[in-house]
Amino acid sequence: MDLELLILGDKGWGDEMLRATLVTLMVSLSAMGIGLFISIFGTLSKLSNKFYLRLLGDVYTTIVRGIPELLVIYLLFFGGSNAVMSIAKLFGYNGYIELNAFVIGSIAVGAISGAYSTEVIRGAFLAIPRGQIDAAKSVGMNKFIMFTRILIPQILRYALPGLGNVWQLTLKDTALIMVTGLVEIMRQSHIASGSTYSPFTFYLTAALLYLILTTVSNTIFNSAENWANKGVRRA
Repeated sequence: MDLELLILGDKGWGDEMLRATLVTLMVSLSAMGIGLFISIFGTLSKLSNKFYLRLLGDVYTTIVRGIPELLVIYLLFFGGSNAVMSIAKLFGYNGYIELNAFVIGSIAVGAISGAYSTEVIRGAFLAIPRGQIDAAKSVGMNKFIMFTRILIPQILRYALPGLGNVWQLTLKDTALIMVTGLVEIMRQSHIASGSTYSPFTFYLTAALLYLILTTVSNTIFNSAENWANKGVRRA
C-alpha cells in the first residue's frame, strides 16, 4: 500500500478522495430526506382504510424491495432520460437529454430508502398501544395535539433503530450510483486506481472512509435513541 498516493495536493489523490467523500455524504443525506418524504405517504397508504391506497403502498414497497438496488438505479436513470426526451419531442426538441447524475442518483437511492423507511415507520405506528389513542380521544384531544404529543414522540422512539439501519443501507447504496458517472467514493477510487495501477490502496481507502462514516453515523443515532428514550423505564 503506497500512502504517498493519498497525500493532499497535486502529487496525491487525497483532495479528490475527500471531495468524493463529501459528495457521498451529500447524496446520502439527500436520498434519506427524499426517502423519509416518500415514507410518510407510503405509511399513510398502507394504513389507509381504502383498499386501492393500501394496494398502491404494497405494490411500491414490494417492487422496490424485491428487485436489486442497482436495477432500480438503472431504470430511473435511463428510464428518466427517455421520459424527459419523449416530453421534449412533443415541443419539437429531438436531441439527447442527459439527467443530472447527482439529482437522479439521489432520487433513485431515495426511492429505495423510502420503501424500507415506510415499513419502519408503519411498524413504529402499529407498536403504539391502541389504548393510548383511545384515551386521548376520550379526554377530548384534537387530532393535532394527539399527533404531536402522543404519536410523534412514540413513533420516533420506536422508529429510530430501524431508521438507523435504513441510513446505513442508504449510505452504502450510494456506491452503486457510480454507474451514472457521479464521482463519489467508489467512482473516485476506480478512477484513481486505474491511473496509478494501485487498486488495493484506493479500494482499501474507500472501505476505511465508509467505515468512518458508518461509525460516526452509529454514534449519532445512538445518541438520538438515548434522547428519544429519555424518561422511559426499561424492563
